Amino acid sequence: MAGKSTAAEQRKHSESSTGVKAYLLFYNSIQVVGWAYILFLTVSHFISGKNLSTLWDVVKPTLFLFQNAALLEVLNVALGFVRSNLGVTFVQVMSRVIVVCGVLWATPTAPLSYGLPLLLIAWSISEVIRYSFYALNLIGAVPYFLIWCRYTFFYALYPMGVSGELLCLFAAQSFVSQSKQWTIEFPNCLNFTFSYRYLLLGIMATYPFLLPHLYMYMIDQRKKIIVNPKEKKHS
Repeated sequence: MAGKSTAAEQRKHSESSTGVKAYLLFYNSIQVVGWAYILFLTVSHFISGKNLSTLWDVVKPTLFLFQNAALLEVLNVALGFVRSNLGVTFVQVMSRVIVVCGVLWATPTAPLSYGLPLLLIAWSISEVIRYSFYALNLIGAVPYFLIWCRYTFFYALYPMGVSGELLCLFAAQSFVSQSKQWTIEFPNCLNFTFSYRYLLLGIMATYPFLLPHLYMYMIDQRKKIIVNPKEKKHS
């Protein structure tokens, strides 16, 4: 009975693993398509001669859908489907969700910032690479070129994306400062005060501390994963 029980448990675990793998492959593949479409919308918008003022209306629904879908990544880590740090994953995902929902969607000034095309291009390229890497890694078919892109493009994409986010945050806080949007001031029955502008400024203040840490982490990872041909020859 013990042997049968163990065999049944192993078969159930195998079926569960197959199901999780299929789900992750589907999720990552869909994200590749979604972010590739966002990149296409952004680039074609400017190629067609249209200006910045209408870009947000073009990308808004697609960006909202696929960026918020990234919340599933937090769930995937929490459920053990993906091995990663839950806290880091949560912060990384939520930082972008805040930019999309609490900045671009919530204020009329942020979508008019030059930060919008910067972050759209940086985010979409990095996400196409990242999700392609995840999807192909699940089936053991990651080409070296994709690995090289994942651990090289960040040199340009990280500063570009961060610059775009900061510009949008700055444009949003200037509007919130005047409109008092989502701000609670005294006196009120709750005896509570909250400044959305200061929250946005506080988020902006974290960037100089978080970016160098993330940047150096990726540089260290690149040294481990992408071996210099000369170093490989002598090793």
